[in-house]
Amino acid sequence: MSARAARFVYGPVPSRRLGRSLGVDLVPYKTCSYDCTYCQLGRTTNRTTELREYAPVGAVLDELRRRLPSGPTPDFIGLAGSGEPTLHAGIGELVAGIKGMTTIPVAVLTNGSMLWASDVRAGLAEADLVMPSLDAGDQRVFERVNRPHPDIQFDRVVDGLITFADGFRGAIWLEVFVLGGITDRPDHMERIVSIAERIHPARVQLNTVSRPPAEGNAHAASAEALERLRGLFPGFCEIIAGGRPIEPTDAAAGRNTAGEILALLGRRPCTVEGISAGLGMRASEVVKHLDALCTISAVRSERRGDAVFYEEVRTA
Repeated sequence: MSARAARFVYGPVPSRRLGRSLGVDLVPYKTCSYDCTYCQLGRTTNRTTELREYAPVGAVLDELRRRLPSGPTPDFIGLAGSGEPTLHAGIGELVAGIKGMTTIPVAVLTNGSMLWASDVRAGLAEADLVMPSLDAGDQRVFERVNRPHPDIQFDRVVDGLITFADGFRGAIWLEVFVLGGITDRPDHMERIVSIAERIHPARVQLNTVSRPPAEGNAHAASAEALERLRGLFPGFCEIIAGGRPIEPTDAAAGRNTAGEILALLGRRPCTVEGISAGLGMRASEVVKHLDALCTISAVRSERRGDAVFYEEVRTA
């Protein structure tokens, strides 16, 4: 299958949380219930709470079935991509279909905003791992950081997270995205801690800005601040900002490597090292393809600190 023709499956992605994750994109680009200031994909263009079959379930499963035999074996199949996956009305059918074709565990990366809905909770019931976010401790900061759809209220999100956690048989890893000057204060983080104690996640993962964010005023929290905040959480809490390297492997013969790079960069900005780790390609091979893609204006680069990130150039 040509990766350039891939509509729903991308990667594997070098994930700081999941190792090597084969991504499955269930909703159109930037279709989300939030418009987070820190989002690496930019501003949300379709902020919605409407549940729909945005991608045909059969087509997604067929593409994944063809994709699984090629490239490096992923550690997880991650339902994530370029929007909020729980907006897909058929997510339960998708999870069941994936688990019927492979033993690779299924992870769902979600902002957690739709877990108040019983059909969404039921759709995630058979996932192995659900990774919701909790970036604020009250309505005011919630609106400032996550910029939710007007129909979404903070208390409802929290109630949904707690209700889901009470009935879920898999693992929950709660991500807390920390912004410098906003949520890196211990007094505010203590509010998040009190909510996390009611969710009882298997682990809490503290993250912060590392890729170019949607808004220039979304700043990373310092390593020192993250370490201080980590101590506020009972149980297992880790700092995932920065991540761990994944060793590249030799690229499989016959792969459409340029297409795979475009499919990945269309979902998230990556460095050369990130592309190399996720797709199992040597860095020199990645650079060769990036140079060619930049020459035809299919990809552009942006420097952030000491790192250079590449992203797909989208045309109107």
